Amino acid sequence: MNVLALLVVGAAGFGVARYASSLAGQIAAAYVGIGFLVALVGWFQMRLEERERLEKLELEDMARTKASAALFEAREAELFPAQRSRQQFERYFVPGFTALLFLLQLGGAYAFWRWLNNSVISLNPSRWMVAAALFGTFFLVLFILGRFTATIARLEDHRLLRPGGSHLLLGAFLCALTAAGVATAAVSSDWPKADYYVARVFCVLLAVIAAETLVNLILEIYRPRMKGKVARPLYESRLVGLLGQPEGLVTTAAQALDYQFGFKVSDTWFYRFFERALVWLILLQAGVLLLSTCVVFIEPGEQALLERFGKPVGDVLEPGAHLKLPWPVDRAYRFPTSRLQTFNVGFEPDPDHEAEKTVLWTVAHTKEENFLVAGREQRTLPDTENPDAKRSPPVSLLTVSFPLTYHITNLFQWAYTNANAAQALKALATREAVRYLVSADFMDVMSGGRSRASEVLRERIQAAADAHQLGAEIVYIGVQDIHPPVKIAADYEKVTGAIQKKEAKILEAKAAAIRAKALAEGQAFKTVRDAEAYQERVAARAAAQAAAFTNQIPAFRAAPDVYAERAYLQTLTRGIAHARKYVLLTTNTDDVITYDLQDKIRPGDLEGNITVPPPKK
Repeated sequence: MNVLALLVVGAAGFGVARYASSLAGQIAAAYVGIGFLVALVGWFQMRLEERERLEKLELEDMARTKASAALFEAREAELFPAQRSRQQFERYFVPGFTALLFLLQLGGAYAFWRWLNNSVISLNPSRWMVAAALFGTFFLVLFILGRFTATIARLEDHRLLRPGGSHLLLGAFLCALTAAGVATAAVSSDWPKADYYVARVFCVLLAVIAAETLVNLILEIYRPRMKGKVARPLYESRLVGLLGQPEGLVTTAAQALDYQFGFKVSDTWFYRFFERALVWLILLQAGVLLLSTCVVFIEPGEQALLERFGKPVGDVLEPGAHLKLPWPVDRAYRFPTSRLQTFNVGFEPDPDHEAEKTVLWTVAHTKEENFLVAGREQRTLPDTENPDAKRSPPVSLLTVSFPLTYHITNLFQWAYTNANAAQALKALATREAVRYLVSADFMDVMSGGRSRASEVLRERIQAAADAHQLGAEIVYIGVQDIHPPVKIAADYEKVTGAIQKKEAKILEAKAAAIRAKALAEGQAFKTVRDAEAYQERVAARAAAQAAAFTNQIPAFRAAPDVYAERAYLQTLTRGIAHARKYVLLTTNTDDVITYDLQDKIRPGDLEGNITVPPPKK
């Protein structure tokens, strides 16, 4: 009955979950399918033990007859084939099945978790009532059958019924949670992902059960074996039994201790005392925990608001110790009012690139957003020649980081005026940043307009925060990390480089023009001055010659022959001053002079005083 019930409910539950697009329902059906395998193995093991019991009864009947006396001379393996089959099954098949069960649980948890990450939450709103009703029916069927199985297993000591009964009860509770999740997601607007969250919890639970199965496999190796003691089924999960029967926590713990240590730990005085005083210990612990909620400590730099049944009570709690009513009557909510808080607009930090010291435009170093920025429209030559040609709009994309720092000034406004003040402030800051950039100039923002942009943005965000009564003061907003989007950064650098080269060429041309003009002006000035000097020189020379001629007349009249000889010699001296001269000292010889017009004597060789020896007589 258990095997058939788990099979039918698992198949039907999967179909219903697919029909209503319920994520939790499909995972719950997988749980029921795993329970079907466990119950099937338990049923098969029960059949083996039943065959062994019948075999022993037959042998006992045969032993009473004399004709069967020779039967006991055979080997034991030949006398008890059913017992041997059961032992082989427990020795080899059960550990192998438990290992397979662990792989199914672990693999299912991993596969379901990945599946949920890629799944679209699309619960069918027109079919949720059918799904909730059917999963409620599955809960009733599995719960009734599971409670009956658990009772029979406890009263009649059918240990092999416990694994299947535990899975029946766990499947019942999972079906109930699935029905609640489907109904909550379909009806409540506050919990549209209730079915998704329930599916997440199911994945975590399946992973925990897989871990317990692995621990059981490992502990089975070191468990002490006692002859005659019936072993607990290895594939039976204590966690599943605990979840299916929470009231049996103490009994489950006692059985686990007895089974693991190999003796009756539950018969010791300490365990008996702990079992009797467990309720009082739990109540005492709960009372201590409840009394501990009557005192609240506010740390330095913080303030707190006290609420009683969800309504504010009294003034703001300052740093220190304060008394209040126990939870859940009074609750204190702390806020760091004296601490500067920061959030980012336009980017999200990337931990993989935080350690980088050199950041390039062409490499993404944060999760950046692109903003529209205005720019001065520039008509190029093709646009001038063809006014009807399509031109790019005067806007550009720009990546800008806006780290904003603020602190809370009015705690009541911050906590109660808006549902989420921090998120509202971030939204306002993003809106004002977008508004500013679409009205700013691209080149101005990229160059010298950062400080002005920071101040204007701070004033605008502060005005918006005051208008929405956020109770916060904007201390600073930075305008940094400005660069084009990463995809076009390389092209932007090329354009910027071309503009810089053009400007360099223009400046070089201006420098050449200035240099040529200065050289021309200097050359003209030099030419004029040279002409003026030549004029003065010629005039002075003419005046000197005139004065010399006037002074030479009296000398000529005084000695005409001497004057003429002297003038001749002076003229000869000036004429031969730069000519090469040869002196012939002898006069009583006939010399033949041959002129070679090739100049073999370097200039300067004959300069200076030359001593000529006297001729020999």
